[in-house]
Order: sequence, then structure tokens, then C-alpha cells
Amino acid sequence: MQFAGMNYLAILVAAIVAFIIGAVYYGTMGKIWMKAARIDSSGPKPAMAGLLINSFIMELILAFVTAGVIGHLGFDQVTPLNGVISGLFIWAGFIFTTLSINQRYQGFGWDLTLIDGLHWLLVMIGIGATIGWFGV
Repeated sequence: MQFAGMNYLAILVAAIVAFIIGAVYYGTMGKIWMKAARIDSSGPKPAMAGLLINSFIMELILAFVTAGVIGHLGFDQVTPLNGVISGLFIWAGFIFTTLSINQRYQGFGWDLTLIDGLHWLLVMIGIGATIGWFGV
């Protein structure tokens, strides 16, 4: 399953890996995250189905873009190690920086940024390793 050097099966699996990482991570960090995000657990509950569908679609796009970045390294360079390195660069250069800026303007503390930042770091390592493992 390839088009223009992208392995769509790898992209789908990487998105699933990212989704599972998020479920496990926030499943264990939920109460700490809610406190940092100033969410009242007794308040109104959001429609979870919509949030989960949106999360998976966004992680699918993230995996697709990451596969494109990794693919630019060259055919013989799509490896798990290079995938992880690419994921780390994307996280450090785009995800954590943007997250940090946005949360500062939104008035949140560094605790929320570190919690969310670690989640996205693990996601990018997972996506990069998966894309690299599958190859092109």
C-alpha cells in the first residue's frame, strides 16, 4: 500500500499507536492533567465520541505528515532510528514550541505544558518509530 513513497498501512498503524499512547497516558495522568488544565470533574462533560474521532483524525494527519518528512531522508534512510530522530525534531521544533506559546497566552502553568508536552513527545516517538519500522 504505497503512493509517492508513502506507506499508507504504516501511516494508519502509526495513528493507531499514537491514539493508544494518548489513551494510556491520559488514562494514568487524567486527574493530574485535569487539575493543571483547570477542568472541574463535576462540571459538564464534553461529547467524548466527537473528541475521540477528532483526535484520531488529527493523529492520522500527523502520521501522514511525519511519513512525508521521514520519506524525504531517502529511500534507504527510512529506519526506526531515523523515524524516532525525525519525530524528536518535529516535536522539539513545532509541537512543543507551539504548545508552550499557546499555553502561556492562555494563562496555563508550566505543569500543563509539561504534561501535554510529554504526551506529544511519546506520540512522536511512537509515530516515527512505526513509520521507520514499516519503511517505504
